[in-house]
Amino acid sequence: MVLQARLDSSRLGRKALLLLGDRPIVFRVMEALAFLPCEKKILACPEDSVSAFAPLAEEAGFILVPGPKEDVLARYCLAIRKSGADRVIRATADNPFVFVDAAGAIESEATELGADYAGYSGLPYGAGVESVASEALLRAEREAEVPDEREHVCPYLYRHPELFRLHRPLAPRRWQGPDCRITVDTSEDYGRAMSLYERLSSLPLEKRNLGENVLSVYTSLWKGE
Repeated sequence: MVLQARLDSSRLGRKALLLLGDRPIVFRVMEALAFLPCEKKILACPEDSVSAFAPLAEEAGFILVPGPKEDVLARYCLAIRKSGADRVIRATADNPFVFVDAAGAIESEATELGADYAGYSGLPYGAGVESVASEALLRAEREAEVPDEREHVCPYLYRHPELFRLHRPLAPRRWQGPDCRITVDTSEDYGRAMSLYERLSSLPLEKRNLGENVLSVYTSLWKGE
């Protein structure tokens, strides 16, 4: 698993360090992803933010791998070489309500099918992860030249279905919520996230990031919006 994080978001600066409860957002993401059965868990950050992320990564049991700020694809490939992983679950540090059960399911489907890339459609915005074969990312690093294919990691793969085996199914109904937004990218998102986390924090830790629980609380707070 590789979780990418940065500090210099143009819309909400240093958002990864904003608090949900008494811990930063990036820690909440690592806390949730810790329930996935991955042999190695890596936090991949820009080289200039190591001092901010290193203590949090250590506390959460993640290996810190610094790399280029803008070339996030290269950062992932550094993590792949360091870990020796055959597959990578790709997650981002602005999604504290990532559906851990959906992440486990798409990883299982990808492994069973031998998919180079897998990700559910129909999930709430900010709920999902991507499962990617390491060799596919290493090939993308060698061949991708368009800037957004380096910054966003996976576009080269799904823009070239003739080169890669893609698996992009509709999510099971219990996880669907394409009109729900649970990422943190703006001040408004952060306000919602604090309300959502406050309600979810009454659940045991292992249940806070189950998709149906997140959707149930989200709906109870903002039904009809």
